[in-house]
Amino acid sequence: MQEAFRHVCESSSSVAMAPTYGTAVSPKRVLLVDDHELVRVGVKSMFVELDGTPIVWLDAGSLQEALAVYASDEGIDAVLLDLNLADCKGLQGLRQFIQAYPSARIAVFSGTQDEFVVRQARALGAVGYVPKGATVVEVKNTLSSLLWPQRARNQVCSGPLFPRFPASAMYDRVAELGSRHLDILEQVLSGCSNQEISNATGLSLGTVKNYVSSLLLALDVKSRSHMISLFR
Repeated sequence: MQEAFRHVCESSSSVAMAPTYGTAVSPKRVLLVDDHELVRVGVKSMFVELDGTPIVWLDAGSLQEALAVYASDEGIDAVLLDLNLADCKGLQGLRQFIQAYPSARIAVFSGTQDEFVVRQARALGAVGYVPKGATVVEVKNTLSSLLWPQRARNQVCSGPLFPRFPASAMYDRVAELGSRHLDILEQVLSGCSNQEISNATGLSLGTVKNYVSSLLLALDVKSRSHMISLFR
């Protein structure tokens, strides 16, 4: 029991130490952002190596901490980002991270598997989506695709970077409008008024109304309540 406790304590450090291998294999560095320490410890201890390559884990419990860690380490290969953190809500954290570091390879790490959220994350620039409810094998395969994109393209020892959903013309119509429309739609579905959306985005009230009108037209509905009901 004491040995097991010592192992967990060692695993909870901000950077998980990779094992020593006989051959020189360059490790992969992954930043895990989640506000639950138990989740971070569990993921780091589960994936100490991947396909023979050591994984060096860095972790953060908030968005601001994650941005600071990423800024201080130029060798991070990928980021697993939870959607709901103490200092950001929904996809706002993803949006802020991508704005700060456009070249970062970020995969959403979330318990939410809603099709709209997954599609919106992809439209905003996420390169993958890892459901927390996935099996260990599924997470392993998705991580492999995230860290070795060439394998994903060749479908060698890798899994899909995004959950697969049946084709949906409704979601496709919204995605085609662009990321700003998706941002407005997310806030409408959250119950925000046009004025609240204007305050949050910095757009004029008239511009917000135009965005909402284009969403109604794209979804072929006549009212805001009808549009919201499509995603319930």
